[in-house]
Amino acid sequence: MEHHTVPQHNISTYANNKKVMYATDADGSYAIVTSSGWNVEEEVTKQALHELERLAAVAYKEVAAGLKSPLYFHMFDRRMDLHTLAGSTGLFQWRIKRHFRPLIFARLSHKFLILYSEALGISITQISRLPEKDEEK
Repeated sequence: MEHHTVPQHNISTYANNKKVMYATDADGSYAIVTSSGWNVEEEVTKQALHELERLAAVAYKEVAAGLKSPLYFHMFDRRMDLHTLAGSTGLFQWRIKRHFRPLIFARLSHKFLILYSEALGISITQISRLPEKDEEK
């Protein structure tokens, strides 16, 4: 992409910030150019966020029904998926899936709760329970 064709659409998902991109200058060399975003990128980002919100709503119902642990809901609520949570905690995905089981989660050691708390950016108290409907974002 040439530097004069770098999108500057001022997309809302950047919150008035800019992103660095590499583009070719007049000499054909790569140079750093800032971009205020591209409309297509904004649409894809919004679709991904809507999907995570949908997954969080489904997860909320599963936790409320006793089918999954609160960890399952909080993962989606914090805009993560299994792969991201595994990377953030350093745990294997199969182990985290096991912790989605309510009986297993209820017996987790303080060490695991701290690990999940730090990865998700919420307190151990919050991670251990499902928020009330009015507490949700």
